[in-house]
Amino acid sequence: MEKDGKKISDLIVWDQIRGYYARELTYGSNIGAPSINLQDVHTWKSNKVSEINANFKTKYDEIKKDIEKLIDEYNWNDLIYTKVQFNFQPVMGNIYHLYERKDSSLFLSLISPDSWNQTYVGSFKLDSNSKWIKI
Repeated sequence: MEKDGKKISDLIVWDQIRGYYARELTYGSNIGAPSINLQDVHTWKSNKVSEINANFKTKYDEIKKDIEKLIDEYNWNDLIYTKVQFNFQPVMGNIYHLYERKDSSLFLSLISPDSWNQTYVGSFKLDSNSKWIKI
């Protein structure tokens, strides 16, 4: 580097506009300055990797559980709408009971399982979206 035509040592902090500006630096600029020691971030990174992996696993498990619940809801709705016999128009909010006949056919009824001797499969409620919710 040159100043006024003279060569300046690389150890001197010099800029054509600012001149000598060593005080503005955030690090030492000469041999006598304290050494720059890098922090050991390996432990910190290892801990963070463990934490974030645990967070990802938790989120993955939550999503997996939600998907399993959605598939279960879909299967019950598909069963009731396509394979279950009922001769009435269900009312939203009412509870209906699913039974299996001796010939393996399925039917929906308002009669509760403790009122008669039929093979009980489950109880369902029709929500406002016309989706059957297993109770």
